[in-house]
Amino acid sequence: MTLPHPNTDQISLPIVLGVLGDPTRLAIVRYLASKEGVPLNCSQFLDLGSKTNLSYHLAKLREAGVTRAEVVGTNRMITLRRADLDARFPGLLDSVIAAAVEDLPAVGGHDIEVSA
Repeated sequence: MTLPHPNTDQISLPIVLGVLGDPTRLAIVRYLASKEGVPLNCSQFLDLGSKTNLSYHLAKLREAGVTRAEVVGTNRMITLRRADLDARFPGLLDSVIAAAVEDLPAVGGHDIEVSA
């Protein structure tokens, strides 16, 4: 099973900004940025809400082109599409994460350090 993702040139700034305007989705992105390049299972984000709620937020991030979700057996492995976002909107992701770092909930029961 393959999940649909927009191509890099289809990633839209208004859609990305709208998706990142939600605190739960921004916390997910911040956590993914702290684990750069490491695919994470959806269960890593259970501190942020119910499975149903997380499925919704993860789908919104994927549909906007912010994350990539790969199906591995019964799991979905999530990664941040940093290279694609940086190619489309240089510096945007780092700026948004840095500006919102103090306003976000913790993931995994602890705060996250993200180097900008």
